[in-house]
This record gives sequence, structure tokens and C-alpha cells, in this order.
Amino acid sequence: MPSPLINRLVDELDYPLLDATNFEDFISNQHYSVLFCTEQPKRFPESNDVAVILPELVSAFPQLKPAVVAVEFEKTVQGRYNFNVWPSLVFLKDGRFLGTISKVQDWDVYRAEIQSILALAPCRDPGIGIPVVMNPTSTSCGQ
Repeated sequence: MPSPLINRLVDELDYPLLDATNFEDFISNQHYSVLFCTEQPKRFPESNDVAVILPELVSAFPQLKPAVVAVEFEKTVQGRYNFNVWPSLVFLKDGRFLGTISKVQDWDVYRAEIQSILALAPCRDPGIGIPVVMNPTSTSCGQ
């Protein structure tokens, strides 16, 4: 893991660490999930901030099952869900893409964006096409 704050999510809070061996099983067995893509915190220090914020978001939205995506698997997830900014939180429903929130946001922005994302119907083909941009830091399929 890339930093102590991100390690804490996996080691102390028991967030699954997803890679090619367990990714599909995890996303297919959660009604709502949020995937934390960190990249390298030395390159993207906001990843450490999101690592602190994510448990609070999960408390505010208890229907979300969080997981951390292993750094070596993040490019696969990025290609599948079509985001280009780090760090990113990818939201899924029954394993299907709902939307993404990237970078650190104000608490009110997180709450409003997550409420909007969770109200969406999932995309039929995640990563296909160009996502609808909700604001400069969030994307969703909007289907």
C-alpha cells in the first residue's frame, strides 16, 4: 500500500484490497460499492485526504461497501470506468457503473454528488463511450 493512511483502510478498517483475483467477485456481491483509486500519494497527495474522508462518507451512506483498488490494478479499473483524475471514488450498483467523484471535495459537494449518483440507473456497458460530466470532478453515465 502506498501510505499509512491508505494502509489503515485495509489493515484497521478491513476494507478489501482489490486486484485481478478478487475484483469481479467483490463488485458482483455488493448492492452499492465505492472503489477508492489512489494512484501514488507521492504524486497525488490528495489521496491521503480522501483516505481520511472515505470512512466518514461510508458512515453517512451506510449502503456503500468500500474497497481500495491495488495500485497495480488501478489502470485496469481506470480503463473500465473511464476516469482520468486521481484520486477517484468509483460508485457501482450491483457491479455496474454509476459514477465517479475525483479529487478532494467539500463535504456538501460529496453529499450532494453521492446522493445524485446513487439515484442513477447503472450503465449497461461501463467504460464504453464518453461519460456525462456532472461537474469538473464528477462523472456518471446518466442512463
